[in-house]
Amino acid sequence: MATILRHILRTKPPNIMFRRWEGTEKKVVVYDPFVNKPQKNKESYLEVIKMFEGRDTRRRGHVEFIYAALGRMKEFGVQKDLEVYKALVEVLPKGKFIAQNIFQAEFMHYPKQQQCAVDLLEQMEDNGVMPDSELEQILLNTFGRRGIPLRKYWRMLYWMPKFKNLSPWYLPDELPADVMELAKLAIQRITSVDPDTGVEVWQTEEIEASLDKTWIVSAQSDAQKILLAEQAEDEPLVVRGPYKVCIRDQFVTYFLLLGKIRPEVKDESDPDDVSNLKKPSGIPGFIGHTTLPSTRSIVHEQDDGTILSVCATGTSSRDSLLSWIRLLERNGNPLLSNIPVIFTLTAPPNDITIQETQPATGNEEKVASTS
Repeated sequence: MATILRHILRTKPPNIMFRRWEGTEKKVVVYDPFVNKPQKNKESYLEVIKMFEGRDTRRRGHVEFIYAALGRMKEFGVQKDLEVYKALVEVLPKGKFIAQNIFQAEFMHYPKQQQCAVDLLEQMEDNGVMPDSELEQILLNTFGRRGIPLRKYWRMLYWMPKFKNLSPWYLPDELPADVMELAKLAIQRITSVDPDTGVEVWQTEEIEASLDKTWIVSAQSDAQKILLAEQAEDEPLVVRGPYKVCIRDQFVTYFLLLGKIRPEVKDESDPDDVSNLKKPSGIPGFIGHTTLPSTRSIVHEQDDGTILSVCATGTSSRDSLLSWIRLLERNGNPLLSNIPVIFTLTAPPNDITIQETQPATGNEEKVASTS
């Protein structure tokens, strides 16, 4: 009998036995319940979570489900909703992950589930979602007082209120959807160093020769107008940009109008000499025109040039910037009709990378603004 079995094992089996499996391939299909939802909103998102909780009492695959749900938050627009984060933490089973002794607590009892909860809290922190006491109780019932997620929650509750209102530039909880309103917030933030700065919104349609029909958000103060009036007509002005300013998770492109720096005046007179006192400007009874002090201003006069105005346009094109110069001329800057303006916009702003422009050279495009 043993000889017969040995002969069967040594004999090559016929190919008929393998023809059944020829051309077949095993594949693992991952089911994503968020894909089949036609409406991407908060109600449908919470509905998927409830379906997962009611499908299996043991809630197998809860970690994979939470990671998949975290990746779909932006698609459903719930990345800043505290109720949704608490619903995801509720998916984790209660009581099983609580450490029973000091060794389990120190060696991170159920590390996969604790790391998943920490990643969820980090996504809350990245989106600026402030936790509440109810979330603390949910984490306490899930991982216990010695759990790593509860320690992460306590650190968030300490630091996030400190940084929430730390910025001096107030922004609403919901940023405006209109790009022009967002540009106004950005320009106001940039020019807040001078409280006298006024922000105005113009339309390029006011210039008959303009090609781009768009809006312009321009900012200029009275001190900048005086600085522009004192610029030499033989020295060209430079429009530099595009630069980017971050408004929370949005970026706004802006441009600067730069002029020449005034030579610094050296005053060698004795400040203690009171033999020849002059009547200062700005008091009642003074007759004459107001001029800037001889010392440089630390706000508008920087090392690389004098900032004469700031703007953001709807298209960020050369034509819109040329319309901006002409509109500045009409609004209190008549000297721009005689001063040449150099545009250093070397690449369109829609490119992925924009190299920083170098100082103006003779090969750059020179455009003289005309009224």
